[in-house]
Amino acid sequence: MTHSLILINPWIYDFAAYDLWSKPLGLLYIAGFLRQFGFRIHFIDCLDRHHPGMLEDNQFRAPKRRPYGTGKFWRMQIEKPDRLKHVQRPYSRYGISISIFERELSEIENPVAILVTSLMTYWYPGVREAIAIARKIHPGVPVILGGVYARLCHEHAMQTSGADRVVTEADPEVILKLFNDFGIEIPQSINDLQPRPYPAFDLLNKNDYICLLTSTGCPFRCRYCASHFLSPLLEQRDPHEILDEILYWNKYLGIRDFAFYDDALLVASEDHMAILLEAINRHDPDLRFHTPNALHAREISYDIAMLMRRTGFKTIRIGLETSDFSIHKDIDNKISEGDFERSVSNLQRAGFKASDIGVYILAGLPGQSVDSVLKTIDYIAGNGAVPYLSEYSPIPHTDLWEKAVEFSEYDITGEPLFQNNTLLPCWDSSRKREYQGLKDRALAVRRL
Repeated sequence: MTHSLILINPWIYDFAAYDLWSKPLGLLYIAGFLRQFGFRIHFIDCLDRHHPGMLEDNQFRAPKRRPYGTGKFWRMQIEKPDRLKHVQRPYSRYGISISIFERELSEIENPVAILVTSLMTYWYPGVREAIAIARKIHPGVPVILGGVYARLCHEHAMQTSGADRVVTEADPEVILKLFNDFGIEIPQSINDLQPRPYPAFDLLNKNDYICLLTSTGCPFRCRYCASHFLSPLLEQRDPHEILDEILYWNKYLGIRDFAFYDDALLVASEDHMAILLEAINRHDPDLRFHTPNALHAREISYDIAMLMRRTGFKTIRIGLETSDFSIHKDIDNKISEGDFERSVSNLQRAGFKASDIGVYILAGLPGQSVDSVLKTIDYIAGNGAVPYLSEYSPIPHTDLWEKAVEFSEYDITGEPLFQNNTLLPCWDSSRKREYQGLKDRALAVRRL
């Protein structure tokens, strides 16, 4: 008897969404792990930009793509949730159509379990919708929910998601224990188990890029970030194993673009990333690398910058957050005065242009002024880099959470929808009115 599992990456329900090297990496790792035990994996990616059925549906406009595999998702405007009716922006379901999702589910016979992942806390309507449809088509089949939302908002997920179990651990072996609880037989006994097989990117319809995780955790406890809650310890993979994975995807899937998902990619680089980059440089495989999760400025030495240049880094993002060091003392300890200037200078000396060096600014922090953000935009431009605004989203289990609750006009504790960064939930109405001017200024700098 075939033991089939359905793994689902649900839709995004939001005011805006963009594919910045976005893949359900955790779920793909679980797919690779469970495949070792003889399970037949059916992977349904609701965010699949390459689904052949979508190309045949005239009600959708094909999403525009950009170099290196990024771009827009399929999108359909839908009615806003009642609690977001006041927001004067269209609300959409991003991803494949519901009819295609239902058809894919219907074509899978006798699954023994359904596994669903989650990401942003305020995207839970897409999670709930996917679970409801899966239950309708496969009644009685146990549904297991995991991912970031499931861990950060565990009680809310248990009450509203519709899943039978909500997993709060990152260990894939927890799934096997749950299968035992549900009376699901493990098809094969594995003597030589790979604890971390490659993520199952081969299950996707098409891959424009591969996401890499060379480490988990981060030694910096930034007060706005949940990394310490989700991965308390910094654990780095063997650089030679990472090289093998990169060369594997390049050889068998023809992939040239790789995006690093690490929260602390360059930390302790002499024993980790420097070794990897030197090995890549020796192989000279003509690859391109991207760092959407941001690099720590203090870790970008001239030697590292030169290695990044030689090995094909194309998209560099630095996490500055603010140039106001009175704020830095309150939100993080990852940067000191002079670190940012040195990092940009090192990158420029290595041959990167200003347009290559993007810098994230956090806007909407509790107590932050509009003028502080504006000065940070100009500070970045003055140092020969380009600014990218990132709206602050209050995240449960972070050190800044209680202050966010105090400053927000919304019930961010009771309703994850109000954690949406589009709302700028910790800024008052006067600051929100000035935010478009900040966006315009940042865009004007990038266009110079």
